[in-house]
Amino acid sequence: MGYSTNKTHNANRYWFNMSARRIPKNYRNVTGIAAHRKSTDVAAFESTLERDFLTLIEFSPEVESFEVQPVTIEWTDPQGKSRRYTPDVLVHYTQKSKRIPTLFEVKYRSDMAKAWDDLKPKFKKALSFAKTQGWRFKIASEIEIRTPLLDTARFLLPFTRQGPGPEALMELLDTKLHELGKTTPRKLVEYIFKDEWNQAKLLPTLWYLVGTFQVGCNFSEPITMKTPIWYLP
Repeated sequence: MGYSTNKTHNANRYWFNMSARRIPKNYRNVTGIAAHRKSTDVAAFESTLERDFLTLIEFSPEVESFEVQPVTIEWTDPQGKSRRYTPDVLVHYTQKSKRIPTLFEVKYRSDMAKAWDDLKPKFKKALSFAKTQGWRFKIASEIEIRTPLLDTARFLLPFTRQGPGPEALMELLDTKLHELGKTTPRKLVEYIFKDEWNQAKLLPTLWYLVGTFQVGCNFSEPITMKTPIWYLP
């Protein structure tokens, strides 16, 4: 069995080499390239499900970085046929999370059911390979990906990518939220300003603070102006 990738991993003694990923035309799924700060390379995706998975791990505070299609596993099956399999994403977690790197296959459940006989040996090889690297191997389907958290990530990521707002507004929001303790976005901005124009000016900075986990919030529920938020010391 052989392994190839577009990176050299100093943590093991395998020598890898592989050309950069090319995304083929696909008339069933949407393909594209997403902008992600945590991606170590071009974050290309071959389906909307992969795109949504990348959105989730980009948003997660437990994820340090990720690599798209980082390794290709090669082997010869019992019939003597050469086989290849390239998992979708390798996720590296923050040291604080205490989670080991995980190799993910992202696939719709219906697609797995249709192609299970072909996929099963690929997944077994990926599991074995991941163990040799000190990683885990997991499958992520639409059940695990398309949750309310995905909607939250889609809403908040544009604000976090824009970066922090004016320092004065950040300090103002932090101070007033501290005074209120637990409130809602609507009540917070109304507590600070009486006119709607200035209230609206606060929102991008507030959503940045929420999206960077500097404000307490239940991220598994839809984010609205009535969502409970609270001060984090």
